[in-house]
Amino acid sequence: MKTALLGALGVVTVAFIIYWVVATRKHRPEHSGSGSFSFGVRALVGFVTNFFDTLGIGSFATTTSIFKFLRGVKDEVIPGTLNVGHAIPTFVEAFIFIAIVTVDLRTMIAMIAASVAGAWLGAGVVSRWPRRAVQVGLGLALVCAAVLMFMTQLSLFPGGGVRLGLEGTRLWIAIIGNFALGALMTLGIGLYAPCMILVSLLGMDPKAAFPIMMGSCAFLMPAGSVRFIKSGRYDWKAAMGLSIGGVPGVLVAAFIVKSLPLTAVRWLVVVVVLYTAAMLLNSAAKESRAAQAKAAADPAPE
Repeated sequence: MKTALLGALGVVTVAFIIYWVVATRKHRPEHSGSGSFSFGVRALVGFVTNFFDTLGIGSFATTTSIFKFLRGVKDEVIPGTLNVGHAIPTFVEAFIFIAIVTVDLRTMIAMIAASVAGAWLGAGVVSRWPRRAVQVGLGLALVCAAVLMFMTQLSLFPGGGVRLGLEGTRLWIAIIGNFALGALMTLGIGLYAPCMILVSLLGMDPKAAFPIMMGSCAFLMPAGSVRFIKSGRYDWKAAMGLSIGGVPGVLVAAFIVKSLPLTAVRWLVVVVVLYTAAMLLNSAAKESRAAQAKAAADPAPE
């Protein structure tokens, strides 16, 4: 059954790459990064964020922070860029962890399917949001991510149990929870930390979370990404850089480095993510005030 799952992941990987290439050749999105945001920088961002992603830090919050600091990706297309750009590196992560980590296949497949359904529905909503709504939503999502990281650092969540699978009510809670997390992925909040917390609360071994969360992302990101690609709501240059730089980042982390003392890095990520969230919410507030001022200055129609 694991072989069939890996085979399905291979088919999804190839299909996504072909779809992205064909769609980009037919019609490249209007959105693109600034001139100073070169391909080398985009690839470096992909390498660094996916390196730490493989070690359990997550890539969405860190990538969003870097994009904001470099001012190379427009706020309204950040969610789409994250989902499209990190998809291929996540495929590689999923292949590795599904192959080497033991987990109940029924539990993993059910949670993966739920996350895919959530991502498909979520992307359809987020891809139509205006710029200010994306800024507010992404800002609040980053605050939630920072809170989860902070509480994890302080060991305020259960350490988990020894279960490798779930049954009955626990399984249904996991399915519903992963459905919600799949939808939130399309907004730009990473699935890794909340998924690990979810399975730990349900008594599973935290190590079992790695193939579940990486498998979920590997299958859900193409589902959400297709809708972002169709709508053109992503920065294709930045996404390409994330993909090309991200794959070697995953391989270095998984097979060469394998583990690092990441406590200080996680605290730094919490601070940076909160600052980025404040920047996004401040930008949304400025745009709201500007829109109100413009409306007040325009003469009312007779």
